[in-house]
Amino acid sequence: MIRTPIPTSGEDATTVLKVHPREVTFGRFSVQVVSGPDQGASHAADAPELAIGTAAGNHLVLTDPSVSRHHCVIAATPKGYQLRDLGSTNGILLGGFRVEAAYLTPGATFGVGQTSLRFDHLPDEVHEPLGDAELSGRVLGQSTAMRRLFAMIPRIAAADATVLLEGETGSGKGLLAEVIHQKSPRAAGPFVVIDCGAIPPTLIEAELFGYMKGAFTGAHQARAGAFEAARGGTVLLDEIGELRLDLQPKLLRALEERSIRRIGSLDTVPLDVRIIAATNRDLRQEVNRGTFRSDLFYRLNVVRLRVPPLRERRDDIPLLVAHYYRQFADKAHPPAELVERLLHHDWPGNVRELRSAVERAVLTGDPAIGEGCPAAREVGDDDEALRPDDLELSFRQAKERTVARWERAYVRALIRANGGNLSHAARAGRMDRNYLRELLRRHGVTATES
Repeated sequence: MIRTPIPTSGEDATTVLKVHPREVTFGRFSVQVVSGPDQGASHAADAPELAIGTAAGNHLVLTDPSVSRHHCVIAATPKGYQLRDLGSTNGILLGGFRVEAAYLTPGATFGVGQTSLRFDHLPDEVHEPLGDAELSGRVLGQSTAMRRLFAMIPRIAAADATVLLEGETGSGKGLLAEVIHQKSPRAAGPFVVIDCGAIPPTLIEAELFGYMKGAFTGAHQARAGAFEAARGGTVLLDEIGELRLDLQPKLLRALEERSIRRIGSLDTVPLDVRIIAATNRDLRQEVNRGTFRSDLFYRLNVVRLRVPPLRERRDDIPLLVAHYYRQFADKAHPPAELVERLLHHDWPGNVRELRSAVERAVLTGDPAIGEGCPAAREVGDDDEALRPDDLELSFRQAKERTVARWERAYVRALIRANGGNLSHAARAGRMDRNYLRELLRRHGVTATES
């Protein structure tokens, strides 16, 4: 259940983020422990997000054993200061209710485990620069969310730190990773992509580390893995959240020791690569679930960037439509009717889906898009098995989009069938309640807690 308290007199939750031509500002805020094992502890945010939990990587680290390692976050958003649960074991209590997310007002108190916390505004502001409306001519965005990213990229690219990119499928994580590589001192080196979700589990170790001749059946000759092939350049570990749990320690060891061993060899090979990892999951939630190692997460989480979904940056849609229309229509301007129609779609497939819709509109010559286009479909069509443009995607991309449509249709039907109650729906679906809560958040479905 998402609760949105009405701002108190004199407080305007919509002005948390104030945008100026070259910068964005947000009011600083603090969180203080008012009761519990860590009473008196506090943290004042110097960034738009403040994380709370027992793990060392959080901003406010608690010792309360009933608090999860990554329990919750508070983020400054255009709508206000949002408190969001990270799939914790014991959840968040606010005003006598267990909530998944809520917008906080000054002086609000909420509970995590046996700890009570107070949220407050601070009188000063944090200023962040905004970048230009495009990045290297390939990544586009005139929204505040994207321009904040663009302003950070040159500084991040210049360093050699590991980068973790989080964002939904189709939001442009791979393209952003490539731009980081191109703007880095390693630009002259290789850019090697390993898709941890598409490579069969039995082959992923060989793809990463390579193997010697005769190391296993079918190894007729020695072969270098991705880390060796990318020497002097960058390795993108795409969909790192899909990496098998038993392989995660081997990857962690390679990252910490900066060396690898080919399968079947005792010799170590030094690493000279930069690591960028990308995932469509929040790895903090996966750590809570036990499906992702916390030590590997901390090793990857040196610089964390969240790529927002298209529905959170609708200001970018006209810019992207014009860009793709020029590509497919020989530099023509898109019809206003087309842009207007595309602006009112949620785009679960994000930029990738938008690109396909524009291409189809150009090929069919129909500025209103037509009934065959995802943008013209109603939500109730989510359970359709296949769309005509799925064949324009790779197998993995089409599968991800189809699974996302099925997931959304299933959880909506499951919640409806159980009267909107999360606990009843989880029991009926024989699934973990925290996992169902995350699916509901991902697909914009609301439910009540019991």
